[in-house]
Amino acid sequence: MSQQPPISDIDLRRATMCQLLHWLAVERVRPQALSEVYLEAIERFNPELNAYVSLSPALMQEQALAAEHRRRDGVIGRLDGIPVALKDNFDVAGWPTTAGLAGRRQPAVEDAHAVARLRASGAVLIGKTNMDEGALGAVTDNPHHGPTQNPHRPGYTAGGSSGGAAAAVAAGLAVAAIGSDSLGSIRIPASYCGLYALKPTHGEISTRGMVAAARRLDTVGLLARSADDLTVLLQVLAGYDADDARSRRRRVALAPPDWEPGRLRAGFLPDLAAVGVKPEVIAVFEAALAQWPRELGERRTVDFSDWDFARTRRAGLLLMEAEMLGTFADDLANTEQRVSEHFRRLLGYAAGKSAADYAAADRVLDAATLKMRRLFAQIDVLVLPTTPQGAFPLDCPVPDSQADLTSFASLAGCPAVNIPMGYLPDGMPIGLQLVGARGSDLRLLELASVCAATLDVEPAFPAIR
Repeated sequence: MSQQPPISDIDLRRATMCQLLHWLAVERVRPQALSEVYLEAIERFNPELNAYVSLSPALMQEQALAAEHRRRDGVIGRLDGIPVALKDNFDVAGWPTTAGLAGRRQPAVEDAHAVARLRASGAVLIGKTNMDEGALGAVTDNPHHGPTQNPHRPGYTAGGSSGGAAAAVAAGLAVAAIGSDSLGSIRIPASYCGLYALKPTHGEISTRGMVAAARRLDTVGLLARSADDLTVLLQVLAGYDADDARSRRRRVALAPPDWEPGRLRAGFLPDLAAVGVKPEVIAVFEAALAQWPRELGERRTVDFSDWDFARTRRAGLLLMEAEMLGTFADDLANTEQRVSEHFRRLLGYAAGKSAADYAAADRVLDAATLKMRRLFAQIDVLVLPTTPQGAFPLDCPVPDSQADLTSFASLAGCPAVNIPMGYLPDGMPIGLQLVGARGSDLRLLELASVCAATLDVEPAFPAIR
């Protein structure tokens, strides 16, 4: 059999994780060579992109060498040799967890649960990615580390608060990344950067060792360049953690993908414009739906007249800000390494609210759970745009509505998947969101894979080269 030609650096940076795992298995590429390609790309492009805020090339090379030895000895992990990025609100033993703040320099004592799972799977941890200060924002224009650029267009936001993680994956500076999603912090940057993303069922992946935003909303989110990659990552990271009070204990295995697409009941909002979705986003959404005459089965209009997207998003935000008063109390009191005035003002809003205000916001989560139960008694999947608008210039006003469409799944504890659905008139990518009942994560990912294959509109990766 003739020897196959070497794989180019660009092809290694654009490949999906599943493709790379195949190439690693058949020894068309070795872990050290793969890591070197990604390190060289980071060295070249990160100064302009600002996706990473903390790196350790020596540690990355050490991990890659260990993966190479495991592959040689025949005892390997599920992700052995795959370079993965981490949002800077996850503990990595020996590294500071800044959560986007200037004063957090104490190294973590142990790995976050998700990081430990990645290590056990053989993943090569690249470094920490930029984020909004305290994960409170959806732009990733950090006052201490600077803005992360959208790799598809410099000067535009990558979204947030996991914008650095999304930019790294889209730019081919990471194969995949983990971040956090409390009201949309994974799905918003995925929409703006043309990526695939999963916000899992609340409690499906332990958040132990992740800096809390609001524990009743927080999830570990996943970013990748294909829906199949998300499935592998979910299976690696999911599982009960007795040391996480909100970890989900399953009585049965994670539900297998057993939907028949033609028999689905897909739900749609009656009027996207009425909930603030921009006309250009609606046009791309409708064009995508036209490509799925059978994949979404029976289409039903669902009643959301009892759900105020903006009001409920603000309720979730109040829960985050109130809890952050405790999480970041020391940072707020630090007079040498001060938080930004913007961040202080946001948390000051919660400080001015009463316990009754907090209780009222907390009751919105119960209302979301009831809404979710009624909704998924009628349909199998809710289909809607991920964001009401596309990526915008970093020097423009930030829309209040960025998380309006992502907040429902967060408040209800549901899984949600973002897939690229096309391009806006300005050429920037935009995402579509599939939301399912709690526990339907794998089913959603299967549907996402089917729909994405039919649509075939993801950007050409890597976005910079």
